[in-house]
Amino acid sequence: MKKLFVLVFMLIFTSFAFAHGISEADKAAMLNGSNLQYIWLGATHMLTGYDHLLFLFGVIFFLTNTKDIIRFVTIFTIGHSITLIFATFIGIKINYYIIDAVIALSVIYKAFDNNKGFQSYFGMKKSPSILIMVLIFGLIHGFGLSTRLQQLPLGEQGMEMFLRIISFNVGVELGQILALIGMLIVLNALRKLKEFNRYSKISNHFLMFLGFLLLLMQLHGYIHTQSADELEFPKKTHMHIHEDMEIEKMNKYELN
Repeated sequence: MKKLFVLVFMLIFTSFAFAHGISEADKAAMLNGSNLQYIWLGATHMLTGYDHLLFLFGVIFFLTNTKDIIRFVTIFTIGHSITLIFATFIGIKINYYIIDAVIALSVIYKAFDNNKGFQSYFGMKKSPSILIMVLIFGLIHGFGLSTRLQQLPLGEQGMEMFLRIISFNVGVELGQILALIGMLIVLNALRKLKEFNRYSKISNHFLMFLGFLLLLMQLHGYIHTQSADELEFPKKTHMHIHEDMEIEKMNKYELN
């Protein structure tokens, strides 16, 4: 049992360490990326976005009414779409380790709330408005997505840049829908178990643990970065790649 726990822990840690980033290959591929490519990148980015998905899983954990699920997912979507689109277009630059640390806190918060932590530890009759908190955290999650998108060569401000941002956002929402379907299937299966209440408390404790793990990882990453500029797509690299592409075209032309 101990070996199994260690194996699961290592798998989770490995996925946290290597997922949810924009690879150098993706950056290079997006130099002349079409809007469809940005949609695909947005979808795959969301499907590997463990921090966003963990928060969303916590949000819908106890929701059984379809209207409630749609309401909460919609308010989360509105929140992260606002900051994703406008922060990217305006060019608000924040060290993504800091943003991701706050996103990790959102995971901890929701798991704590699911286990009635405010009532048990603070003697409150009710938790803070869940809908408002989901909107606030949605705005923060959007900043997280924006910091990743700004690592790509989006071009100069204008319609082309705006369409790329919108395309990425559309992809994010498509990825979120796919992930949501999978979560609902898992949760519906869990709710059929006789000991769901006991399992639900353990699950949210584990969700809180994952949030703390994420928080420590992001804070560790922040210590080793100096500024948000380190995380951008380098303009010099952008120019060099284009120059290499032009040289390659000229060489092909001369050979022909």
